[in-house]
Amino acid sequence: MSIQNLNTFDPFADAIKGADDDVQDGLVHIRIQQRNGRKTLTTVQGLSSEYDLKKIVRSCKKEFACNGTVIEHPEYGEVLQLQGDQRENICQWLTKAGLAKPDQLKVHGF
Repeated sequence: MSIQNLNTFDPFADAIKGADDDVQDGLVHIRIQQRNGRKTLTTVQGLSSEYDLKKIVRSCKKEFACNGTVIEHPEYGEVLQLQGDQRENICQWLTKAGLAKPDQLKVHGF
């Protein structure tokens, strides 16, 4: 008998197949990660490196009234992190700002 909930989960595992392009396989991956209790993190991975990610995070923080940061992932480069479940908000915001088309967004989780 094995305990399944103690296995480590890599939320970026399905994005490994992308090449070393600016945008992995042409998609922007939006994921949700469970923290402790009801707390969650929304991660956005795959935005082009020509964008200033710190300005994007600053605008998202004001728009969604949440905290956020840019982290450096060793394998996937710079990833945006936002507090809370911001999947729908970030999808609408990215399309409204023209940073990604709706068919380029891939939402993962729950």
